[in-house]
Amino acid sequence: MQAPLSPEVERSADALVRAAREAARALAGASSTAKDDALRRAADGLRRAEGAVLEANHGDLERTRATGESTAFLDRLTLTPARIEAMAQGLAEIAALPDPVGETIAAWRRPNGLEIAQVRVPIGVVLSIYESRPNVTADSAGLCLKTANACLLKGGSESHATSGAIADAIRRAIADAGLPPDAVQLVTGGRDVTRAVLRRDDAVDVVIARGGEALKRTILEESRIPVVKHFEGICHLYVDARADLAMAERICLNGKVQRPSVCNALENLLVHEAIAPAFLPGMVGALRAAGCEVRGCAQTRAVVPDVVAASDADWDAEYLDLVLSVCVVPSLDAAIAFIGRHGTGLAEAIVTEDYSAAERFLHEVDSAAVYVNASTRFTDGFEFGFGAEVGISTNRLHARGPMGLRELTTYKYQVRGNGQVR
Repeated sequence: MQAPLSPEVERSADALVRAAREAARALAGASSTAKDDALRRAADGLRRAEGAVLEANHGDLERTRATGESTAFLDRLTLTPARIEAMAQGLAEIAALPDPVGETIAAWRRPNGLEIAQVRVPIGVVLSIYESRPNVTADSAGLCLKTANACLLKGGSESHATSGAIADAIRRAIADAGLPPDAVQLVTGGRDVTRAVLRRDDAVDVVIARGGEALKRTILEESRIPVVKHFEGICHLYVDARADLAMAERICLNGKVQRPSVCNALENLLVHEAIAPAFLPGMVGALRAAGCEVRGCAQTRAVVPDVVAASDADWDAEYLDLVLSVCVVPSLDAAIAFIGRHGTGLAEAIVTEDYSAAERFLHEVDSAAVYVNASTRFTDGFEFGFGAEVGISTNRLHARGPMGLRELTTYKYQVRGNGQVR
């Protein structure tokens, strides 16, 4: 059982959520022009702050290396000038996108003359909790600002200095644009303050959580606020009997080795038994040439004998590293069933020239993003044209997949009459 929260912790949490709620009210009345001006200023501010951000990141990396974290973890934490520029470009792209707030989703007139419109509005206050990826600080702040949501940002302790430097640049830009800087706040003061904020369902409207198993358990146990989950990404690629094998090799390499430390990278490769002898030797060789360890089922090892034997646990492992498990399957049905048992609902792909197999895969695989002849690495808000993302939801309610601007809105009904009574 968790220890009770101290009055000091409760006061710190109260100050954060009150400031966020007031900022959300002010943002709700801001024009698209004002919000876009703040976003463009934030992009320029990040570029100017590159030195400070890299210095903060260097310190975070040195402290984290000393704790023995994995290479994949360090990669997610690392910023470079190119990654900072990508954050800035993301903010500028968000500014260039249409503002969803105020959009009429549907409108109709009732027989009694009432005119009803369903209109997009901000959610209100968003608490974003994430681990080791400081770019999420900029992405979440930018998307929330565009949608007139105030955001409370809780990055992992390992990225605290980096996230702080990014948030400072964005807050300055917001203030320079004449909007409330408390629209973007970091949650500081340790885990107890975060616990206290998670209990404030009176002031915070949604939690967007992305991270590992320990973070998932903590948030789901502690939160009184609805949670949009972005947790494990065990993604699959199925190479069908009628696949273009050269295409399959390109897609597999991209999905696994281009950036293995992210949630939309491949963890399991499924291969139809009819093409396994032709496909697997070259595929395993290409993976090994890229530094990737391959683990396989008995049939995989019958084709490529020196592959490491996969254990039952491997099929459910999110490696986030240069490791890939391979399973030979007898049919499309078997591949879909395998994904149903071991997938986490984030992204899956099939390579095939068979139209009916492609359509079955699209309709029967239950994941947030399902691909035909393309890499799961495209499961990303920027790649989907959203400018950025606050997370990739594996929820079924409210939002699913990369969460961009529309996913950060809700709606209300505006009803116009001329004296009608019921």
